[in-house]
Amino acid sequence: MVNKVEKLSLLSEMIAFATYEDKDIREVEYNFLLGVANQLEISRSDFDYLIDNPIDYQQLQSHTERIVQFYRLVLLMNIEQEADGTNNSKGVIKLYNFGLRMGMAHESITKVLYLMDSFPNKIVPPDVLIDVFKTQYN
Repeated sequence: MVNKVEKLSLLSEMIAFATYEDKDIREVEYNFLLGVANQLEISRSDFDYLIDNPIDYQQLQSHTERIVQFYRLVLLMNIEQEADGTNNSKGVIKLYNFGLRMGMAHESITKVLYLMDSFPNKIVPPDVLIDVFKTQYN
């Protein structure tokens, strides 16, 4: 990632994902998002500001960064569904739409969503995820 604006855009997108249906961020989602903010070296005050003041989405140029961001959204969806105690198809549709908006190939998104069910806690290992996206770009 090159600059702070891109990092803030990623977090803003993740916050939008977390609040898409219910408009609230649960504590477990907040903690996950705060952890991502820490990884991105974004202060807690900047992160908290984003919750009420989202910034415009900026498409990442690097395909690798988009894969990483898609993976974060997969993890966030799993956290959200675990907190709900559901296996919500709305979450899957939401993830699919966010992936398309990020420029991901619909075949790759579909394969990741299909593979999720075959892994514990629906968490696709990073190497499997990378292989799915590599296949689409070779």
